[in-house]
Amino acid sequence: MTLRNACHARSALLSCCAVIALMPVAASAQDSAATRLSPIIRLPEITLYAYGGDDDANSIVARELAVGGKVATSILDTPASVSVITQAEIERRDARTLEDVLQYSAGTIADYYGTDDRNDYFQIRGFDASTYRDGITLGGLRGIREEPLAYERVEVIRGANSTLFGPADPGGSINFVTKRPRAERFSEVFGTVGSDSRKEYGFDFGDVLTPNATLSWRLTGKLQDSDREYDFSRDDETFLMGGLTWQPSDVTSVSLIVDYLDRDATPNSGGYPRGGSYDRSLFLGEPDFNYLNVERTTVNVIAEHDFGEGLTLRSNLRYSDTTDDYGYVYVLGDDGVFPVGRGFIATDGTAEELAGDVILQYDRGLGRIDSSTLVGVEYRSVKSSQGSSFAAADPIDPRDPVYSGAPDDLSPYLDEERDSRTRAVFAQQNLSMDDRFIATVGVRHDRLDLSVDDRLAGTSESNDYAETSARGALTWKVTPQISAYASYAESVAPPDLGTDPERGDQYELGVKYEPTGFDGLFSAAIYELTKTNISVTNIDTGDRDLVGEIRVKGLDLEAKAELTPDVAVTASYSYADSEVLRSDPIFGTPVTGNAVGIVPRHAASLWVDYTVPGAGNRGDMTFGLGARYTGTYFFATQNDTGRSEAVVLLDAAYSYDVTDRTELSLNIHNLADEQHVVGRGSADYYNPGRSVSATLRHRW
Repeated sequence: MTLRNACHARSALLSCCAVIALMPVAASAQDSAATRLSPIIRLPEITLYAYGGDDDANSIVARELAVGGKVATSILDTPASVSVITQAEIERRDARTLEDVLQYSAGTIADYYGTDDRNDYFQIRGFDASTYRDGITLGGLRGIREEPLAYERVEVIRGANSTLFGPADPGGSINFVTKRPRAERFSEVFGTVGSDSRKEYGFDFGDVLTPNATLSWRLTGKLQDSDREYDFSRDDETFLMGGLTWQPSDVTSVSLIVDYLDRDATPNSGGYPRGGSYDRSLFLGEPDFNYLNVERTTVNVIAEHDFGEGLTLRSNLRYSDTTDDYGYVYVLGDDGVFPVGRGFIATDGTAEELAGDVILQYDRGLGRIDSSTLVGVEYRSVKSSQGSSFAAADPIDPRDPVYSGAPDDLSPYLDEERDSRTRAVFAQQNLSMDDRFIATVGVRHDRLDLSVDDRLAGTSESNDYAETSARGALTWKVTPQISAYASYAESVAPPDLGTDPERGDQYELGVKYEPTGFDGLFSAAIYELTKTNISVTNIDTGDRDLVGEIRVKGLDLEAKAELTPDVAVTASYSYADSEVLRSDPIFGTPVTGNAVGIVPRHAASLWVDYTVPGAGNRGDMTFGLGARYTGTYFFATQNDTGRSEAVVLLDAAYSYDVTDRTELSLNIHNLADEQHVVGRGSADYYNPGRSVSATLRHRW
């Protein structure tokens, strides 16, 4: 950095010290050589990207969003609180699950059922969040843990936003951006060994197939052979993804991406007796009845064409076929009461999904006003089946466990087929006025047809729902580097038969700063998020009633900055004040006025990377240290099952450039091996213990 730039950076920092002292930084991404079509349409101080121009593979600081073309805009001009976790950050922290990916993002709590390995558990701003792939919904907790290797980046938009994505929980949206072919030759292989007998091998190759680069390909894969931290466990995975991109001109692009995921693992969902302290290696299930299998095939088609004169067409289409099943023994009991009660549970399911959208965007100048209009349609059809069974299991003594084997028989308690179809139309209008003010309004109408065949009861039910959601925002470009916004957004959660959809609305004020002296993005937001029509169960009748209302008010600060070529920082702080405003009793316990379960009032994180430049025959060395603070929270909204401890967890990383193309890295999660209870139900669930991994990565 030159002296002039250094002085400029110092001046910028001093002038915004009140913000920067608290804020953490956002992320940088996307390979500049991507073959994906990237027309840039410049409105005054607005840059609309079909796909970002960020360098995700080498930087933690992102400047654009992808979100399947539905937002596709500069983060600085987006009227929402946003985090982007790039490929560089995912690799740097050796993030193996979505829970790992989200650990350093503002407003997010993850892994609150740590020793339950069936799902990724996460909440944003006190509520569930929905997941998407290239802007098309994946749903919430689905029993499928996404593979981070498949994605260039993970984008987090905090708060209600059904106007953008359709029926969704109000906490926020998490969008996975798929890796696509690039118009260049690249190769990467890696191998990882680590704790719990972890062995992992992966690759990422790509090249052009034609001399004029109109056709390019990419092949990404991974093979994992591993255990988990408890006895009688396994965590094996096979993942393969291939893609072709056809780009006959600079205005047309079509990508076909096919991936296959196969997991053979164990769930360990039983936890440990409540109120005790047990070694994580202790297994209280049954070695002969502990399985978790997932097999999924996905086909994606992503197309785009620029007609010229400001008119662009984009379309995504995804088909997936999934089978999954699990079986395990759950624990039911308290510490000191031996033996501990147990039960068998098993479930198996299938799902076939077709989802897609078509989006038309028109940009034009109108004198002092520049306009960007987006209209689209979306369709989703899901056919699924699920069966669940249970049986009593012999009690077990944690002090001297004796296993009794798999059950002779299980009694079914659920056997149903579901068929859902969603059709939606949506529109969004952006107006940029005098290069200073950006007005954003949007509306979406969703229609859902849902039918359920209960094969145990021999009954069939069906219903249809029609919901409309809206959003509006005003952004003020204070300077080219600073923006402030005010926004209102609504959400509509996916309904179930017999209930109306749960609705959410959010008011938010925010400010963002993008310095010119170094790569960085700083953001702050205050919000009030309310969820109504919440379903609670009437314990007298067994019916579910729509009588609840929950409110969360809070503050999110985030900063991501590459302060110098040798120093990079990611930091966040979140404050959340949650309250049940009204509700019927839950399982007989009054909850009005209570804090909401799994919502810490305070949470913060900090990750710092420091690079020592190479000298002579020695390559660069990078030292990384992270700290994650989570304040105390109640385990349940009833506030009667205890609360967690306030904890600080440490992570560390080290990498060494063996050559200019070969890197050796070391990662340690939970450096101090701290153990505490993160969730409590019929049992206690602990946070993951210390894990160590070493990765050798070669690129050419």
